[in-house]
Amino acid sequence: MLLAMAIVLLVTLLCGRVAQRLGQARVIGEMAGGILLGPSLLGRFAPAATAQIFTPAVLSSFEVLSAVGLVLYLFLIGTEMDLGHLRMQRATASLTSLCSIVLPFGLALLLVAPLHARFPAGVVSPLAFALFLGVAMSITAFPVLARILEERRLTATPLGATALLSAAVDDVAAWTLLAVALALLPHAAAGPTVGRRLVWLVAYLVVMAVGAALARRFLRGNGGRSLSVTGLGVAVAVALLSAYATDAIGVHPLFGAFLAGVCFPRVARWQQGLRERLDATVSTVLLPFFFALTGMRTRLDLLNSPRVWVWTAVILAVAVAGKMGGAVLGARLTGEPWQAALALGALLNTRGLVELIVLNIARNAGVFSPTLFTMLVVMALATTAMTTPLLNALGVRGD
Repeated sequence: MLLAMAIVLLVTLLCGRVAQRLGQARVIGEMAGGILLGPSLLGRFAPAATAQIFTPAVLSSFEVLSAVGLVLYLFLIGTEMDLGHLRMQRATASLTSLCSIVLPFGLALLLVAPLHARFPAGVVSPLAFALFLGVAMSITAFPVLARILEERRLTATPLGATALLSAAVDDVAAWTLLAVALALLPHAAAGPTVGRRLVWLVAYLVVMAVGAALARRFLRGNGGRSLSVTGLGVAVAVALLSAYATDAIGVHPLFGAFLAGVCFPRVARWQQGLRERLDATVSTVLLPFFFALTGMRTRLDLLNSPRVWVWTAVILAVAVAGKMGGAVLGARLTGEPWQAALALGALLNTRGLVELIVLNIARNAGVFSPTLFTMLVVMALATTAMTTPLLNALGVRGD
């Protein structure tokens, strides 16, 4: 395991540096590094070495490391959200979220019949297939988006706050639809209904809001101290518990971690203490395992015919038109200038590895065939890779 960890860290860090030199976000390089270590390259030319190094036990350990790293990273992003910008931009974020879900989902429905007929998988109803495809087209890679914003120093800007809030709403809706789709599968496991999940989610949000209010009240006269080691431990524990709570409800744990960060007291010295103590470990040591792990499970060798490439291009075009078009429409309807609206569309078009998580769920459930899965993976990587060039073309820079 130690050898595998060292290889993953070195390869993803090197690929991340190369991506930055090429004008891309570091996360694109880390994703590419995972693909290099997976069956598309290393597994193809050195299968014996791959099987010996990346054993099932090692990959299971990577799952734990990546999950912890992602939860802590989203918690840090939440602590740095400018709540004032969120309040000012809530109208834009709400309408943008609605449009950037409805339009790509609607366009995805036009592809249901031809894709279901040409790339069949297991026995699954057209409705379940449509819901899975709609979610795949309308989701935003919240952690990847957050990382791109951080690298460009846009997190604390109105654009960054609006993009994060819109992406959070988008993904809550997408994960809710995913839960409905899973419930429609014939072999769906018994569990709480969608209605009960929503009730529990509302209760969870109320508890978090009350907790944040109590923390603000307590800190009115006690916020001048630096964050102690005990305080750091409590903050991390709360983030983990919040992620566990949303996971138990049926919503992705990333949103629990992010919301815990949003509810974290806005004490400048505490926020700085969290960043100084957690950021290096999370970004440099833990997060590469998340980006590498999914890349190592991606097979690009299945794109082996002109027909597959044509349909991949169709999927990509529909995905970009739906997501960017919906976001731009929503932003313009709330009075945003064209530059901000187009930048918001480019940011929300980022799908990345959260998309790959959804695709893996669909493939494991027998909804998507291996070929369709790979086509959608290419779409996810392409929409993520085009984010930085689009922002550069629009002249969007951080402070």
